[in-house]
Amino acid sequence: MQLRTRGVISGVAVLGAVVAGALVNAGVSQAAVTGPCDLYASGGTPCVAAHSTTRALYGAYTGSLYQVRRGSDGATTNIAPLSAGGVANAATQDSFCAGTTCLITVIYDQSGRGNHLTQAPPGGFQGPEANGYDNLAGATGAPVTVGGHKAYGVWVSPGTGYRDNSTSGIATGDQPQGMYAIFDGTHYNGGCCFDYGNAETSSLDTGNGHMEAIYFGTSTGWGTGAGSGPWIMADLENGLFSGYNAGNNSGDPTITHRFLTAVVKGGPNLWAIRGGNAQSGSLSTFYSGVRPNKSGYNPMHKEGAIILGIGGDNSVSAQGTFYEGVMTSGYPSDATENAVQANITAAGYATTSLTSGPALTVGSSVSLRATTACCTTRYLAHSGTAVNTQVVTSSSTAALKGQSTFVVRSGLANSGCVSFESKDTAGSYLRHNGFQLYLNANDNSTLFRQDATFCPQSGLNGQGNALRSFNYPTRYLRHYNNTGYIASQGGVHTWDATSLFADDVSWVVGTGWS
Repeated sequence: MQLRTRGVISGVAVLGAVVAGALVNAGVSQAAVTGPCDLYASGGTPCVAAHSTTRALYGAYTGSLYQVRRGSDGATTNIAPLSAGGVANAATQDSFCAGTTCLITVIYDQSGRGNHLTQAPPGGFQGPEANGYDNLAGATGAPVTVGGHKAYGVWVSPGTGYRDNSTSGIATGDQPQGMYAIFDGTHYNGGCCFDYGNAETSSLDTGNGHMEAIYFGTSTGWGTGAGSGPWIMADLENGLFSGYNAGNNSGDPTITHRFLTAVVKGGPNLWAIRGGNAQSGSLSTFYSGVRPNKSGYNPMHKEGAIILGIGGDNSVSAQGTFYEGVMTSGYPSDATENAVQANITAAGYATTSLTSGPALTVGSSVSLRATTACCTTRYLAHSGTAVNTQVVTSSSTAALKGQSTFVVRSGLANSGCVSFESKDTAGSYLRHNGFQLYLNANDNSTLFRQDATFCPQSGLNGQGNALRSFNYPTRYLRHYNNTGYIASQGGVHTWDATSLFADDVSWVVGTGWS
């Protein structure tokens, strides 16, 4: 889908003061508040792309922030801020998506240039969908509050990606640009590459210096910073750079703020990395100086596409969470970025509950009964490491009762969610691997903890709970042909079938059988 409206921005704000400018674009009105892009404009480096699912980035902006598509009927709706310059109207999404699942299909560009982010197409690395496109993010995977109002970020699981290869106003060649993004500093991995920024228009690796994007994660294949990571680095293509040398920069620290401000900017033989806590405090500079001492990076050869969650050639093995970000025309001053950081901290990002529906009590022994009409006498159970559904009654064997009983534990990856330890095989948990459910011993790895964590919400068919995968939040614990999976509504696998989806992922949580 190509959604494009070309407009221009007018109005100048006084840096750090109240903005009374106007955005010449549909759905915009006057507002006596200041957004990050008003500050960039007042600094002489206006935004040419502005993306956020959580809030407006101009004080006068009232247009759409993003679009969601629900799984039950394929209908879409746009989510706008509650007021000019305000926080996203999450209640619109919650109402529209009630009783089904929703995906984020478009992240609109608030700059008026039409640089909207949509489902990333195939590239040098093929996407995971059957047609080579990337996955879309689930609309409920990253709930937060901003200024006390509920909003949703963009949770990127491996295989998820957004892109715009036909942009307006984005820097090309050696032209200067600035970028910032707010990420979840606790959600990352070592895969390539969780990026936001400037990339190739062909979705192919076209050589050194053809990208300039913010990277966040623990990849060590190119550059590294101090400690074990994660680090903010610059993805300049064929290299993640933490400084001048193509290797380690001890001045680029491990940084894990729950809400993280990440900044990369670059111009002719000059670039910088900056970062800070998006909830409080100022920005620090981790590198500022000349371009890397490798061929191809001076001058740069930027191409002007925009990516989110992937590498320039559509590398899709990374994970992370995005809340907001912009790209500018020109090289912003530190003073402008410091004013933007103050605006970000004043916005009031905070965490909120990841769960809804009937509460599950940590430490309790429970059973999980299917609610699909065919299968209301069947319970989730294990047979060795395999997980399926079994008919269980009061006269069933003690062994079967034990196999269908689980102890609710605090989520191994996030204490706001839950994990299910087998009652009869202590130390083993329900987890997914290749999207199928297994019962495996906890090896205490990051991946295992994530695979074994589920976030309960109200059952999609109105009964009990639906158990959403923590690290793949488009997917829910489902029985399909009596086998356990994590499934997405209408995905590419047979167990993602839309028929009976809401029933198959809804479970009545009862007292354990043993």
